[in-house]
Amino acid sequence: MLKYQHIANELEKYIEEHSLQQREKLPSLETLMTQFEVSKSTITKSLDLLEKKGIVYQVRGSGIFVRRHKRKGYISFLSNQGYKKSLNDFQITSEVIELDVRKPSKEAALNLNMEPGDDVYYFKRLRYINGQTLCLEESYYNKSIITYLNNEIISESVFNYITEGLGLNIGFADTFFHVNKLTDEEAKYLRLKKGDPKLYVESVFHLTNGQPFDFSKLTYNYEQSQFFVQTNNHFL
Repeated sequence: MLKYQHIANELEKYIEEHSLQQREKLPSLETLMTQFEVSKSTITKSLDLLEKKGIVYQVRGSGIFVRRHKRKGYISFLSNQGYKKSLNDFQITSEVIELDVRKPSKEAALNLNMEPGDDVYYFKRLRYINGQTLCLEESYYNKSIITYLNNEIISESVFNYITEGLGLNIGFADTFFHVNKLTDEEAKYLRLKKGDPKLYVESVFHLTNGQPFDFSKLTYNYEQSQFFVQTNNHFL
């Protein structure tokens, strides 16, 4: 993890541990530089990262303020940190249905920029929120990048393992949404009825160097799913 990312995590932890509320002010840029013993550019990158995540906002000449107005039970569509970050007040568990090493599907190879003969880790799992089905997930991980996965890792947080266990830096994601109806198989897994509404999401996750490593397809249970998006655009 890069220094500015570590500082951003520490500042986010500080906000949470001190239960700072909307519009409360953080220490000044100079104070943070002294506290973390880093340059102005490093602190600026940390704050920019927090601003993109919707945690703080900066007002020129006034300071750095807490922005986040979280609603309990909502999942961030723009976060690359996994569900446990958005839903830390809930019990998030997983049930691994399938895990193996295989050749990628044509779709997966295209999205991961891989050759058809390369290997991927493929898994299918159910995610639960407080014991209720949240979503069905199918994922393909480039095995040359994510060199090892097992049931224990998949039952917990794959992204935590990638950042902490493998020391890789997750960068950005491209995400595509479809609204449709559940197939018979999806309905059985999600404990719903065939033809019930579904939100189907495809995501391609990249490392900070731009290399794609994960192609995931998720089908959400409409009864359990709530989402939010925070933007940083300046509207005219």
